[in-house]
Amino acid sequence: MDLLGYVKKQTGEFLEKMPKSIRKKKGQFFTSVETAIFMANMFDISNCKDEVSVLDPGAGTGILTIAFVNRLFAEKSNTSVNITCYETDADVLPVLQKNLAYLKNAFNDCVSYRIIEEDYILSQSNDFQENLLAAKNPEKYDYVIGNPPYLRIMRDNPAAIAMPKVVHGAPNLYFLFASMSLFNLKDNAEMVYIIPRSWTSGAYFKAFREYFLNVGKIEGIHLFVSRDKVFGAEQVLQETMIIKMKKTAEKPESVLITSTNSSSDFEDVSELRVPYDAVVSGEELYVYLPTNEADINVIKKINMYHSTMPDEGLKMKTGIVVDFRQWEELRKEPGENTLPLFYSQHIRDGRVNHQPSGKEYDWISDEKPGLIQKNKNYVFIKRFTAKEERRRLQCGVYSPSDFEEYEYIGTQNKINFVDKTDGGEMDAQTTYGIYALLNSTFFDMYYRILNGSTQVNSTEINNIPVPPVDLIKEIGEQVLLSEDLSTDNCDRIISEVAYV
Repeated sequence: MDLLGYVKKQTGEFLEKMPKSIRKKKGQFFTSVETAIFMANMFDISNCKDEVSVLDPGAGTGILTIAFVNRLFAEKSNTSVNITCYETDADVLPVLQKNLAYLKNAFNDCVSYRIIEEDYILSQSNDFQENLLAAKNPEKYDYVIGNPPYLRIMRDNPAAIAMPKVVHGAPNLYFLFASMSLFNLKDNAEMVYIIPRSWTSGAYFKAFREYFLNVGKIEGIHLFVSRDKVFGAEQVLQETMIIKMKKTAEKPESVLITSTNSSSDFEDVSELRVPYDAVVSGEELYVYLPTNEADINVIKKINMYHSTMPDEGLKMKTGIVVDFRQWEELRKEPGENTLPLFYSQHIRDGRVNHQPSGKEYDWISDEKPGLIQKNKNYVFIKRFTAKEERRRLQCGVYSPSDFEEYEYIGTQNKINFVDKTDGGEMDAQTTYGIYALLNSTFFDMYYRILNGSTQVNSTEINNIPVPPVDLIKEIGEQVLLSEDLSTDNCDRIISEVAYV
């Protein structure tokens, strides 16, 4: 049996014996052979030395390392390889041992390996933090290939405590592994990792991005248009990407972005060479993931501005009422001391109404000031949309004159709203201008490139560059005059006024 066929068979037998429910609790998802081969082929081995070291943290059955070594010997037959695998799972360790022994036997004395049965993060966190217990010369590697555990952990988890430099908000083991792997690389060496794309934006991952994108630079990204292909039989629906990093301070001119649409055998790979600054941009070091020339054009056009909504005195906020926590304040019917409560279902065709939402409670008591807000001009936007929906940004103009009998209203937590930062009221032109931007194809495409989730994050919206407020007002005035809230009309107006 050929090498990868043997490993695939051993991995398949392990997966049959080990229930997915148990592996999921460990954050353990196994890479398909096709994905492992693709990852192995992402490395540049043109300047490979006669003797190289390879690290596979969280090695599982060893399929990634074996795919890489198999490729290495196919192209560089005179090379010798020293492999280091970290793995602590007692269930999978016998399979890893068996597979690496088979690898060594296939290539005789050209392969040596060791399996370290210690926690990958904790075993060398002193070196990463450079504290008094750090090794003077921590071990570094020529190549790192990895599929880290995907597991949220508490902030008091030992792994999170061990790496405060990259932790902000809710930690996940995958970005701790990625940070440590970059640390483990030799200068100008490469790593290829398969990770969720959630790290590319958002406040929780800011500290990680600052470390990851300053110590290293992105050289390649592979995107999976179909979420269910990357792990094959594992049926993982996480938005996942493969990233190739080089440990260097020197910024490359461009990043190669590849993508696959449907098959799991990587036969339909498309390629796009993207300027580095169109991929990594802004103070937040967001990572944009364009897949075609139209995406690149959108990034360039929106990034030509440098102010954000907060810079212009505007801010997107999240609705106040978390209904399952405030049952006592909710009401089924209007009445005395009762105000309309707005849900995402009330955003329809560019407007906000208060027709029955399908919820049991469409009203709220006015007795708690912290749960209500002034009845004034807003732009409402849905926080959650379905993956298959055509648009991610779905918004509507809230007009206080439609509810003039109320001084205050309530907004449920599954909507966002745009308001003035000083607590004042947006004029109509600004309101309609902000609506036009958020309702445009430009902004919807930009947000999709930035964020692969179905949640509209107010922090990310507040970091998107926008035209200055005088241009926003001009856009809004033209939308008002046209009385047309369609996306086509918004696109036409903002193209003429702001993105010529």
